[in-house]
Amino acid sequence: MKTNKYVEELNAKSVAELNETLVAAKKELFNLRFQNATNQLDNTSRIKDVRKNIARIQTVISQKAKAAN
Repeated sequence: MKTNKYVEELNAKSVAELNETLVAAKKELFNLRFQNATNQLDNTSRIKDVRKNIARIQTVISQKAKAAN
């Protein structure tokens, strides 16, 4: 499964690296939305994938924050 490997990769990263990944994913989502609005986006399912990846990153960040307390 691709998602399991992606989550394992996220768990291996530090919180700072996760925050950088989160910023990059949010920028990508913005660009995809912009392309969609201007009818330049071919693969619209990519928006859904990026949104789910953002949620996965935020979940791992919150899990690490809880584990630190």
